[in-house]
Amino acid sequence: MQSASLPATGWTLHDWQQAYRTAAFTPEILFELLAGLSIEDPAWISLASAEQLREQLDALEQRRAAVEGDLARLPLYGVPFAIKDNIDAAGWQTTAACPEFAYLAERDATTVAQLRAAGAVLLGKTNLDQFATGLVGTRSPYGVVPNAFDPAYVSGGSSSGSASVVARGLVPFALGTDTAGSGRVPAAFNNIVGLKPTRGWLSTSGLVPACRTLDCISVFALTVDDAACIAELAGGYDASDAYSRRNPRSAPVGIGAAPRLAVPDSLEFFGDEQNRAVFERALEQFRQMGAELVSIDFSPFRELAAQLYQGSWVAERTSVLVDLLERSPEAIHPVVREIVRNGFNYDACDAYQAEYLRAELSRRINLLLEDFDALLVPTSPTLRRIEEMHAEPILFNAQFGTYTNFTNLADLSALALPAGFRDDGLPAGLTLIAPAWHDQALASLGRRWQAGQRLALGATGRFLAQDGPAAVGAPAPGCVRLAVVGAHLTGMPLNFQLGSRDAVLVEQTLTAPRYSLHALAGSVPPKPGLVREGEGGASIIVELWDIPLARFGEFVAEIPPPLGIGNLELVDGRWVKGFICEPWALSSAQDITAFGGWRAYIASRS
Repeated sequence: MQSASLPATGWTLHDWQQAYRTAAFTPEILFELLAGLSIEDPAWISLASAEQLREQLDALEQRRAAVEGDLARLPLYGVPFAIKDNIDAAGWQTTAACPEFAYLAERDATTVAQLRAAGAVLLGKTNLDQFATGLVGTRSPYGVVPNAFDPAYVSGGSSSGSASVVARGLVPFALGTDTAGSGRVPAAFNNIVGLKPTRGWLSTSGLVPACRTLDCISVFALTVDDAACIAELAGGYDASDAYSRRNPRSAPVGIGAAPRLAVPDSLEFFGDEQNRAVFERALEQFRQMGAELVSIDFSPFRELAAQLYQGSWVAERTSVLVDLLERSPEAIHPVVREIVRNGFNYDACDAYQAEYLRAELSRRINLLLEDFDALLVPTSPTLRRIEEMHAEPILFNAQFGTYTNFTNLADLSALALPAGFRDDGLPAGLTLIAPAWHDQALASLGRRWQAGQRLALGATGRFLAQDGPAAVGAPAPGCVRLAVVGAHLTGMPLNFQLGSRDAVLVEQTLTAPRYSLHALAGSVPPKPGLVREGEGGASIIVELWDIPLARFGEFVAEIPPPLGIGNLELVDGRWVKGFICEPWALSSAQDITAFGGWRAYIASRS
């Protein structure tokens, strides 16, 4: 950890949280951090004034007083962050990188409000491809945002500034947006994590729309843990957003030790052999992690991706800018203006035909992904110099979107991850893509991937902490952690009842030394009964599974008497849901506690 007398650069959420909990410094240090930022940096469009920062810190102390100083209830207490400047913050200008469009926001976007309620402090608003139209980071009157590793190369867009300030460690996280890949391409080009959530999870109230039916507010962070944490704090149903959705809590919250991953049957890198080499190494690393890689037909993904800019979907972008196009077209960046004007070439019949095609291709894509934990693709097939992008702004932008443009059209979730470095020292990325609401599952695999890579975090020169085997964390939001002791164990005859409900094995452990285990008479297939003893007892081997909350009731409905689900104490003091047995069944049961677990007893019978 850096000296408490200096602004913290390159810190993760954990670093900030620990510093405040140990009283290494107070949020007043944010004045020093802010003083080190420059509005001349093209990643920023605006920075907090001293007065704005003081207002936020005063409000933060009121929040701390309201929770009686319990920082666990303010998980982002004093943590600085940034937002893309098409997202509203009360009292700040929102420009969408167009000065003539700018307005003073009267209230926070819902996501910003929720982050501030958790204790986060907004330091600035970041540059973007104007009106979030582009994957390049070069289409802004506020300047071109350079790559964090080599200023001759593009940063990626449209969330260029947000990715840049995170990659350089100026803030631990930033909000971007993602309609066609704007929350993923800049992550790849700057060696950071980009979480593109399920549409409707993070409210878009207070967002200047690009394509309102497709827009997502995204998260940039140095680690998967941080990105997932921020999305959970910023997300949730918002009645003020017509496109907000409630999480059905039916999707898996993890991916097992042997993931089954789909890979496109034909991979296009547009001649970029360095990016190809990084991705091929990544494929081999996934195999070494135990993954099964299966080639699939990529044609429906490719066809759907083309619809976003090569068909009537572009008219949705046009609809946002009709007034500005009529009143002051010269205010719009020339490339952006050329793109959005194409929307006038389509009519309502074209739009309906495009929606029908989208629905058909989306269905095909989701059916293709049903048998897989995720689709694995390069985030971008190539990387370009800024001068190249100026020469071919539309063609090279389209190339960047090869593996991103279809995602929101098909209602998928995505997680962009650092994949390693090319021979020229520039970063490349990969993306895990899965159906809607599989965000937690993707994060579970993303954590394992990032922990195994030992890559520097962004361009900070700092590394992910490696403190030995990771401790098993708390259950992911939206699931029930369940202890199984007998026929539902891995490889046992009823384990399919967990697998068919997308439950994921977390760990094998022991109960507290207060239980006895009994082989129930006449049970088919054979099942044990676990009973908590008033005195004595032993520790019994159990497996812990995380089962989606909405599937838990289905599972419980299949449990026959004398078994049921109750609360079970583990050897380390945790309590989880688990199988218990009614005492009336024990009179005819065999006490098998001495075996220490069901597997040993079954083995003894054979």
